[in-house]
Amino acid sequence: MKLYADRPFRWVFQVLSDLFAVSLTGFAIWLATEVHTQVMRLRAPGDGLISAGGGLRGTFDSAADNADDIPLVGEALAGALHTGSDAGTRLAEAGQWQVEAVTDLAWWLAAVLIAMPVLFLLVTWLPLRVRYVRKATAGARLRSLGTGGRDLLALRALVTQPLPRLAAAGEVTEGWRERDPDVLAELARWELQRLGLSASV
Repeated sequence: MKLYADRPFRWVFQVLSDLFAVSLTGFAIWLATEVHTQVMRLRAPGDGLISAGGGLRGTFDSAADNADDIPLVGEALAGALHTGSDAGTRLAEAGQWQVEAVTDLAWWLAAVLIAMPVLFLLVTWLPLRVRYVRKATAGARLRSLGTGGRDLLALRALVTQPLPRLAAAGEVTEGWRERDPDVLAELARWELQRLGLSASV
């Protein structure tokens, strides 16, 4: 498998693009982690509400249990105190809702921050790299086949080279028809050059 070009300029460009892709992914993961950590700090008030609601409920329940023992008014007083216990329950539930909302927000923000650059790379960088690897691997394989591979590379060059370049090289047509080894080698070199590969195996 041919991952990178042989020609220095193209090799440097490919390495830099790969480093950019890796760096972008790493930065996205780091940023998502930081955002998740910071957003999760917003759950502190919710945790406080849960704790306060639980404490309030416990206090009123304990007072209601003790009020039951008071003659005449004990039952009514206990009922009133249980109402306060219900308020503590609602306070704890509000805190729990806030904690869940903050947790969901933190995870969704982190997921979006990672997904956006990764999707960008999947749509732009990755297809280009895969396409190049496939073409360069095939070109290197043909280059290693000797004369047969040279002929196929030369034929490919006739199809892919710009028409002005072919027109400027007037001997190409005649050389191709006569299967001139020098012309075929030159055409193969053009194709390998287009792929960023050297002419030698």
